[in-house]
Formats: sequence, structure tokens, C-alpha cells
Amino acid sequence: MAKIDIRRPHGRSQTEAQAAIERAADKLGGEFGLACSCAADGAVNFERSGVNGSIRADENDVHVKVELGFLASAMKPVIEKEIRRHLDEQFG
Repeated sequence: MAKIDIRRPHGRSQTEAQAAIERAADKLGGEFGLACSCAADGAVNFERSGVNGSIRADENDVHVKVELGFLASAMKPVIEKEIRRHLDEQFG
């Protein structure tokens, strides 16, 4: 099982960062067919067959964690590149 773990500083208020991770999750969800949900702690969790993970923002950075199943592992570079691109759009 492959893993993706990305941390990025954001320099925004917690409210702005939360809105940005929700927008990024929505875009990634549409692109990769992910079901997204907001957790009580502010994280946005996402999943589909072979993929699950979360995006969370604290006061200093954004943290994306993804676990890829066997078949999705072959697409790890593509998935990681798209996550980084969406983070750049929201936090660039």
C-alpha cells in the first residue's frame, strides 16, 4: 500500500484555510470520484475504492494524508501531482 503525505505552510487565518481545503477537496473529489465529508475536528475526509485519506488545516500548515490500495498505487505520481496542483491553486 502506497502513502502520500504532504505538508504545506499556508499563512492564512484558520477560517480561510478551512474554506480553501474544502474547495480543494471538492475539486479533487470531482476529478477522482471521491466521496468527501467534513469531520467534527475540521478535517475533510475522502474515500473511494482503493483510496482514502484526509486534508486538515491547523493554524500554520495544511496536511494531506492519503493511503492508496494496490491498484491505485500505480497512479501515485499522478495523484500526488494533482494534489499539489490543487494545493497550489488554493494556497499558492
